[in-house]
Amino acid sequence: MLKFTVINIITVITIVLIYFFSLSITFYILVLILWLILTIIGSLHIRWNYHLNSLIANYNIKDNQVAITFDDGPHPEFTPQVLELLRKYDVKASFFCIGKNIEKHPELFQQIIKEGHIVGNHTYSHSNNIGFMTTSNLILDIKQTNVLIKKISGLNVKLFRPPFGVTNPRFKRALRNVGLQSIAWSIRSLDTTSKPKDHILSTICNKLTKGDVVLLHDTSEKSVEILEQLLLFLKQNKTEAVTVATLFKIKAYA
Repeated sequence: MLKFTVINIITVITIVLIYFFSLSITFYILVLILWLILTIIGSLHIRWNYHLNSLIANYNIKDNQVAITFDDGPHPEFTPQVLELLRKYDVKASFFCIGKNIEKHPELFQQIIKEGHIVGNHTYSHSNNIGFMTTSNLILDIKQTNVLIKKISGLNVKLFRPPFGVTNPRFKRALRNVGLQSIAWSIRSLDTTSKPKDHILSTICNKLTKGDVVLLHDTSEKSVEILEQLLLFLKQNKTEAVTVATLFKIKAYA
């Protein structure tokens, strides 16, 4: 897979060669445009691991297991419905929670943990402009959620999911500073889009194989309905849903 550092080295070498052979300025422009396109796409697609290494899936796993993950909660209406379904099917999942939502609903956050699920950091603000934050502001935002989680639960989380799946060199530096592991996904459900739930469910089930990580959200009725059908599908196909910590054989907390 392409890496930001490798692309930068190739770009610099190419520019030097263009200068050495006295080629037209058009070649400079083309090289820079290609660099920009690759960098933008790499920044928006976390599964490329373009800027930093995220855990995406574990296809080497021996057991018939997948991980179901939820972003953006806890939500006062829909997270309890999600937890009820997980209890019904005896499933453990992973919740990447937004700090400001944890602050609003601490009891619900504690309930997630009490019921045996794991939690991770999904930033405090989940700002739409988070991809443009400075490294220092990212560190402050991420640490604010870590401190909040520690205060409410006593846990030192080790896992992080970048909002929108956006990464860049500043995220890489911030996560290194805070000491968190980025967790991505191999199947993005798109449950927050206008796509019909039947279409979303069909897409997930047709792609799903052991070792996959599924991205859902505990923030809407549609997501809850998709989850219920997905859990039924997993049960019928004798597939166990586990936490990302179990799937990747890593620790969720320090």
